[in-house]
Amino acid sequence: MTAAPSVRAPGPTGDSAGAINNPVLPGFHPDPSILRVGTDYYLATSTFEWLPGVTLHHSRDLVHWRSLGGVLDQDRLVELTGRPDSGGVWAPCLSYTDGEFHLVYSDVTNLSGAFKDVRNQVITAPTPQGPWSDPVPFPSHGFDPSLFHDDGPGGDGRSWALWMEWDHRPGRHPFGGILLQEWDRAARRVTGPVHRIFTGTGLAHTEGPHLYHRDGRYYLVTAEGGTGWNHAVTVARAPRPEGPYETDPAGPLLTSAGDADHPLQKAGHGSLVATPAGEWFLAHLVARPLTPRGACVMGRETAIQRIEWTPDGWPRLADAPGEDPAVY
Repeated sequence: MTAAPSVRAPGPTGDSAGAINNPVLPGFHPDPSILRVGTDYYLATSTFEWLPGVTLHHSRDLVHWRSLGGVLDQDRLVELTGRPDSGGVWAPCLSYTDGEFHLVYSDVTNLSGAFKDVRNQVITAPTPQGPWSDPVPFPSHGFDPSLFHDDGPGGDGRSWALWMEWDHRPGRHPFGGILLQEWDRAARRVTGPVHRIFTGTGLAHTEGPHLYHRDGRYYLVTAEGGTGWNHAVTVARAPRPEGPYETDPAGPLLTSAGDADHPLQKAGHGSLVATPAGEWFLAHLVARPLTPRGACVMGRETAIQRIEWTPDGWPRLADAPGEDPAVY
């Protein structure tokens, strides 16, 4: 399904409160990770070789966003000297549990050849403004690290680390699948066996994992198809975090592939959030070419889509492309 340029925004009790006009974060805000804590929404986006690293935004309604600045503003948090163009800080994941914000991010130091030199790290803070702890290592044989805390209804309170495995061996597809391992919050390290939970679909280039718990099922949201015109968001689900996962039989939840005239292109790399009233939304990456399949001079941006769930428990875009929903 294709991204909608305008979608209905949530109200405090589930009624529509206006319209979200996409992109909500225009110009160089890629790889969004969205989070709600109480009535506050936060978005974290990639910054690559630019400082300060990881830009945060805050909202109360998913419509109006204000910048909180960059998180990684000290050498002890990230030091980018010598990072190549498009290296540096990739795909942050912002999460919250036990009264603390957790930020996981990749620091890509080298892109040469088949091998990527990646340092994944996690920091914590009592507020989005900090103070942020010193980084501790996160599994780093791949990028796009993510944390999932199973502390919602029906959860067991454990936390899980996810990341995509980069396979640089000759003859192998470099996107080796999504790995999962339990995260010990007290010790700030992984523990137990590593599980390969998803190897992707035919779109390949499986990356950007985020995990969610809803109605007794675990939903894995990934980016696929590469970050260009074939970019997509795919969903798989399982009865437990370790799997086994089944892929949505309807195909990608979101993609702009096949519609060169759509104003929002390269749609993919998404993360989900639920409102206090139980509505669901997807934050995702887009780009706006000047001409069909032309230059995207604003870079990769952040958009938000409203999600509905099918009776058998799969997420779907709620606003059809081209619809102009009423503004309340």
